[in-house]
Amino acid sequence: MSPRRSVTGRSAAVTRRPLNSSLDDVSKAIIEQLQADGRTSYATIAKRVGLSDAAVRVRVQRLLDNDVMQIVAVTDPLQLGFTRQAMVGIRTEGDTQLVADRLTAMTEVTYVVTTAGSFDLIIEVVCEDDEELLDLVSRRIRILAGVASTETFVYLKLNKQHYNWGTR
Repeated sequence: MSPRRSVTGRSAAVTRRPLNSSLDDVSKAIIEQLQADGRTSYATIAKRVGLSDAAVRVRVQRLLDNDVMQIVAVTDPLQLGFTRQAMVGIRTEGDTQLVADRLTAMTEVTYVVTTAGSFDLIIEVVCEDDEELLDLVSRRIRILAGVASTETFVYLKLNKQHYNWGTR
């Protein structure tokens, strides 16, 4: 299977850097408008933030290019036939980043984060059914070099999921 690609075509690890201090109030306002509705037109945003359409377009492109934000369609996996979602906690031996990189390349893995605490990595997986989840965890994740143990947390109900936390 080929790695799942983002809108920008990237499937590699995300390098995050604090950039908030370099964002002015107008850029933050643009982000908040798009968090509320990613389909908002540049013309509408321009009126709300006091810029021209072209200036908003340039700022949005800069925010996209600098990986400050992404504009994507957030889907409901159940509606697309993916009936099993889970978080998997992973304890590693050796280089945690090598394991993270291998997990990042797996199509079913939608989220990979290095953590402090009981697990070295926590991943989110989206599968068609329990059989696919079992195969993924048992035959593909647990056999990776550097994986010491896993613990799977199957989603029973998604109580909250939102992306409009603002820019603070």
